[in-house]
Amino acid sequence: MKPAYIKITITIFIIAIIFVARLAYLQLFTDRYALNAANTSIKIEYVIPQRGIIFDRNGKILVGNQPSYEISFTQNLMKPDFDTLGFCNLLRITKKDFINKVEALKKDKYYSRLTPMTFMSDMSREEIARIQEIIFKYPAFSIVERPQRKYEVTTSGNLLGYTNQVNENYIKRDSTYYLPGDIAGITGVERSYEKELRGEKGMKYIQKDIRLRNVGSYKNGSLDKDVVSGKDLTLTIDYDLQRMAEEMLVNKHGAIVALDPNNGEILVLATGPDIDPNLFTGPQKKKNIYRLSKDTLYDNKPTFDRALQAAYPPGSTFKLLTALAAMQMGVMDENTIFPCGRGFYYRGLSIKGHGGAEPLIPSIQVSSNCYFSYAFISIMNKYPGNPTKGVNEWKEIMESFGLNKFMNNDLAVGAKGRIPSGEFYEKRSNLKSKNWNPLYTQNGSIFNGMGQGDVLITPLQLANYTAAIANKGWYYTPHIVKSIDGKPNPDPRFKKKHLTKVQNQKYYDLVMKGMEAVMLRGTGASLKSSDFTQLAKTGTAQVPQGKDNSIFTLIAPADKPKIVVAAVMEHAGFGATWAGPACTVIAEKYITGTLKREHLYKKMINASFMGEYKRQWYKEHGKPKEDLDSIRLKKLQDSLQQLNKRNDNKNKKTKKLT
Repeated sequence: MKPAYIKITITIFIIAIIFVARLAYLQLFTDRYALNAANTSIKIEYVIPQRGIIFDRNGKILVGNQPSYEISFTQNLMKPDFDTLGFCNLLRITKKDFINKVEALKKDKYYSRLTPMTFMSDMSREEIARIQEIIFKYPAFSIVERPQRKYEVTTSGNLLGYTNQVNENYIKRDSTYYLPGDIAGITGVERSYEKELRGEKGMKYIQKDIRLRNVGSYKNGSLDKDVVSGKDLTLTIDYDLQRMAEEMLVNKHGAIVALDPNNGEILVLATGPDIDPNLFTGPQKKKNIYRLSKDTLYDNKPTFDRALQAAYPPGSTFKLLTALAAMQMGVMDENTIFPCGRGFYYRGLSIKGHGGAEPLIPSIQVSSNCYFSYAFISIMNKYPGNPTKGVNEWKEIMESFGLNKFMNNDLAVGAKGRIPSGEFYEKRSNLKSKNWNPLYTQNGSIFNGMGQGDVLITPLQLANYTAAIANKGWYYTPHIVKSIDGKPNPDPRFKKKHLTKVQNQKYYDLVMKGMEAVMLRGTGASLKSSDFTQLAKTGTAQVPQGKDNSIFTLIAPADKPKIVVAAVMEHAGFGATWAGPACTVIAEKYITGTLKREHLYKKMINASFMGEYKRQWYKEHGKPKEDLDSIRLKKLQDSLQQLNKRNDNKNKKTKKLT
């Protein structure tokens, strides 16, 4: 026999031995095939774990659990003599409702005659108490206890999020865990920390007789798996501050964000309008979620988290970064003076602004549009004949402060904002050449230096780059979870210091002196506190829809920063008038433990900008004869009527089938 044939024979023989050995192991030493063979007589019963509790940084319970009940349906247990009317009377539903529910379950992709399916959910303890003594007459239906979230607070619905039944996409992402009817986090912290909060299901292998009745555990429970409760989360949020921020955002569109610059912990993440998370529980849960998602009247959009998803022109708060970038690029220093008499004039363009021909610190103090527009022109002109190169260098510096990108944090949603590149302006100018200098005033790039133009940032990004200024060149990624089951959050993303491309401490000292001047004798002087020092920058960003956006960012205390606060109030006006008080009130409460300037807080909670939002809505949609609050109700009613019509059509089809 030739050596080649011998090798082939030996190889085949070895493979056969491995195959036989593996088959013997699976059949003789494991239960895998035994369970598959006995699939009709051995069933798995899952024990749903309690979700983890969510606390604020001070130990206050924000989200807990409460018992919730549902009725499950197993087709194979349905008796031929099933008393439909008696069952409908027990559950207080109509026969039509019963038929519709059963038919809907049969159309479910994951339907099986042997698998319990959710027939009715979100039932109260009182409802269950009424039916539990009688439901045994209907063996196809059984009571299932499933924990439901209980919210101990009445604000911060977007931040906390909600749970709901998993859809097909959720099951596909983790088909080894989720089954139809399971509950999972859909938004907010509930979503971003779903795996930690959900725990691990318990599993019990139960032997069934031919009628699917329990006859005992399989192998005395040796294969059973204990249920593991979800892990508790302690958020970085200070709920006392969070609640204050939400109250100051009532009847306003905008956001307030506060960070600890020393570690990146988010102390406040408030958005307006706010949502009461209690709307996410109970029998009206689905209707409430639908209603909130469709509420666009006056551009409210309560499910749109403006702190994370809204990208705004930063206005004059961006001048701080313009100054740092221009000094880093070597196109100006603290003594540079631009021709700023009576405003900004350049190639036929004029911009009104404060300040005259003064150096950097006084220009920050008075928020000179002229000064920082010329500073950005200097950035674009760094490389003569090639403004694209200058803009791209500036863009890299901006991105090192966390702009123009998702921040890779532990929040469920977010937006990148926008820092334009040189190529962006080449494309807009329709030039093949990189020299688009003559078109500065036409393509809007000239406005970037003062925070208008094409720059867009989120309130979280505004707070973060202010934290980088407070730290003089570095920041930690902002994050929302402080500890998991009492142990510090192990995520390595939140332990790494991110260094900006501006590392000269002198540049930060100059900018911070300008911010100090803002609070001592500049645009923010009316908000000066006698109890702690503040560094700040006001912003009043022009927007095409109507009144200016009010923006403010603050560092406190000045000598050893403990908190950074940023706020945006849509269409409110001057930055120091509205966003400023919100920021300084939050800082005061955090640093001193009390609220001494209560008049500022009362000013904020009593203010409403709904008149401006309504005016804009009227302008865009036309002023109706009836009150717009009635329109909101009518729109929701119309939406519900459309849903009812679709259900009626389904019912008619079902009736024909039956």
